[in-house]
Amino acid sequence: MGKSKTKNQKKSRLSANHVAEEVFGAVPHSFVFHRGQVGKNVGQLVEDMRRVMEPYTAESLKVRRKNVLKDFVAVAGPLGVTHFMIFTKTPSSVNMRLARLPKGPMLHFRVTKYSLIKDVVSSLKRHRMHEQQFTHHPLLVLNNFGSEGMHVKLMATMFQNMFPSINVHKVALNAIKRCVLLNYDPVSQEIEFRHYSLKVVPVGMSRGVKKLMQEKFPNMSKFEDISELLMKGANLSESEAEQDGDHNITELPQIYSGRGNMASQQSAVRLTEIGPRITMQLVKIEEGMGEGNILYHAVIAKTEEELQEILIRKEAQMKEKQERKKKQEQDVAQKKALREENKKRSMAGIKRKRQEEEEHDPEVEDPGNQDNRPPVVESDDEAEYYRQAVGEEPDEDMFPAAKRRQRPERPSGGPFKKRKPFSGDDRKNKYGSKSPHRSGPGGKPRDRMGGDVDRKEGKKFGDGGKSFGKMSPGGKRLGGKKFGDGGKNGLEEWMR
Repeated sequence: MGKSKTKNQKKSRLSANHVAEEVFGAVPHSFVFHRGQVGKNVGQLVEDMRRVMEPYTAESLKVRRKNVLKDFVAVAGPLGVTHFMIFTKTPSSVNMRLARLPKGPMLHFRVTKYSLIKDVVSSLKRHRMHEQQFTHHPLLVLNNFGSEGMHVKLMATMFQNMFPSINVHKVALNAIKRCVLLNYDPVSQEIEFRHYSLKVVPVGMSRGVKKLMQEKFPNMSKFEDISELLMKGANLSESEAEQDGDHNITELPQIYSGRGNMASQQSAVRLTEIGPRITMQLVKIEEGMGEGNILYHAVIAKTEEELQEILIRKEAQMKEKQERKKKQEQDVAQKKALREENKKRSMAGIKRKRQEEEEHDPEVEDPGNQDNRPPVVESDDEAEYYRQAVGEEPDEDMFPAAKRRQRPERPSGGPFKKRKPFSGDDRKNKYGSKSPHRSGPGGKPRDRMGGDVDRKEGKKFGDGGKSFGKMSPGGKRLGGKKFGDGGKNGLEEWMR
């Protein structure tokens, strides 16, 4: 069972992680992607350039067709991305743009020639490329960028800021495994991009000793003594001993990985190209993220008057944009204030309506206050109740026990209907009227409960077939009032 970590180990681990995060956030990061239809070869070139920019680049950046440049700018801020390398393709050429975030500038290049990693590696007899080389950033070497011209200096500054800076007094030599070379030709104004892997080997010894220092041990089956290998180097081909000179021999200040590479010893630095290769030419330099003024153009040259005119037009556009934005903000504020005012007015109306409903007790519904009729006042007098509910004067024989009262005066504009005069026997029997609201289907009379009555059998229709006109021996109607045998309000008279 392993030992548990002590507090000091945990603290040192946390501090080391914190320092690593700070260092990782301080170095420049990049996005390498393409825009539009570029084809298979340019797409592979994008993948190869991501390989060059490792480990401080997005290796598996997914780009969709609907993505625009603003989407990448919005994502780059939280991720700490400082540079964009964008490839595009036109029917006539392949273009590359280098942009500094967040406010530019942007450099436009025309790619005249390029070779992929697979093309470079396939042309070499021996290549050196392994995964450990891509765990550290490459060493940047700039050549011939000291010529006159602000655009050349700006290019050099842009390339330098794309890679992490190196302190020559503190750098660890074992962290340098690759090299990026940018060479500027002042005559043709072309920039050559090359990518190499580094290898350091000791010098000042015979080929036999070098062979012993290598991983593959030589074949010594024909030697009688090991001194023959050290002194003569027999059976060794000349191709195994590479030619070194003053151009690549140096004294190592530190121990470098590899057999025989000791500090303060002479060693040779050998470069092996691993690709890709790019030959490009600067076209123009633009302010901002592709939306600013043109600082330099290799083809088009403008006079001072034209530049002033462009500047005035640009300022007018900016001013118009600011005014439009200000107006939009005012409209938004006005709409917001109007919405708040309408909301307050609506809330005040709701509050006032609730108060009125509480005063009138809306929970009790008045059935007599329909169709703008005056409310029915409860009364013990049946005739008065009928008068208020129906709106007509009752017949004289309808309520014999009630005392006839004077009809109240009809209010102006009231909904009372004008009473139609009855004639003949219809006047005696209100329910024998031919009025549509007093007779059932087929002209049959209705009783006071709303059912149809058969004159012959005295049965009520619509009430389950129950008998309504049966009389008891004492002259009482079932469920109704008693009428005299010889009176005008008897059942037989009523059914006539």
